[in-house]
Amino acid sequence: MTDLDDAFDAVPVAVYTHHERYGETVHRSQPESIRRELAALQVRAGDRVLEIGTGSGYSGAILAELCGPRGRVTSIDISDDLVRRATAIHAERGVTGVDCHVADGLAGYPAREPYHRAVAWCAPPRLPRTWTEQVVDGGRIVACLPIARLPSTTLIATITVEAGQPRVEAVTDGGYAQSTTTAVDDALTVPGRWVDWCDNQPDPSWIAIGWRADDDAQRTGARSALDQLLRPGHTEIYRRQPLDWRSWHTFAAALGDPHLSFTSLRNQIRGLGHTTATSAAVIMTDATLVADSPDSPSLSVLRGWLDRWERAGRPAVDAFTTALVPHQGVDLPGWDLRASC
Repeated sequence: MTDLDDAFDAVPVAVYTHHERYGETVHRSQPESIRRELAALQVRAGDRVLEIGTGSGYSGAILAELCGPRGRVTSIDISDDLVRRATAIHAERGVTGVDCHVADGLAGYPAREPYHRAVAWCAPPRLPRTWTEQVVDGGRIVACLPIARLPSTTLIATITVEAGQPRVEAVTDGGYAQSTTTAVDDALTVPGRWVDWCDNQPDPSWIAIGWRADDDAQRTGARSALDQLLRPGHTEIYRRQPLDWRSWHTFAAALGDPHLSFTSLRNQIRGLGHTTATSAAVIMTDATLVADSPDSPSLSVLRGWLDRWERAGRPAVDAFTTALVPHQGVDLPGWDLRASC
């Protein structure tokens, strides 16, 4: 058995996710995702680890096992309720290697730096410079990062830091909820970032457009595009099934086309495709193509994208070239993750 196997065996997941006194929490990652990210993180005995997103407390307890008595886990979350809950369960189990704090994850936690490792269970707008500044030379970060300014277009990146400069070591497919500056309700169904228009009746539908800078202040274009997808003049089933969504969404983002758009319709099935203020076409996760009309200009573009993807051989996520591009804006200094074919 590996140290990771031992750590998972030592921590009972149900105690954290379905506690008999504190109840169930939906703020939790899947155990298989936690295992994958912690395998990439390569925590060593004695490491100081920053965990961004306390959640149920389960991953923090595993990190404490990996660090051992000479290490320390600093776990932060924007939710006071989650921090209190996790702290209480840790104390009940006799876990002493984790300190949980209420804090904005985008700022890291400088009071306990430096860290040898950092892991985030949320998706920030980009890799924050604060995280790289708080990690030692040779340190490692595993984080979910956007590859387009759209919801749900993310990759899990393993990053090493040398002299404050991050470098991507590997990427894999995956996604987590967007980071927020305030605690969110369990029932949140609309992402808090990069949604350009939302129609809440009778069930939430929303759209995110890559051309938002060219839309007007009333979001007339985004609203029109969503209306066309909610009342489509054409639907068809993608002929080359099954649809490999992991490869497709990475390929589409790597194209860098400003008219790439992401939507979620009434049935909660999500779609990715091409929109303008006068036409719209997306392919849904169930392989249905939805468009404003059979001769839609957006449908023609989308079919071209799909044909390019097929001719490229539906590349695996790790076949894309990825790079971190510096962002010096005052909104959040750091690095944007970009993928190219």
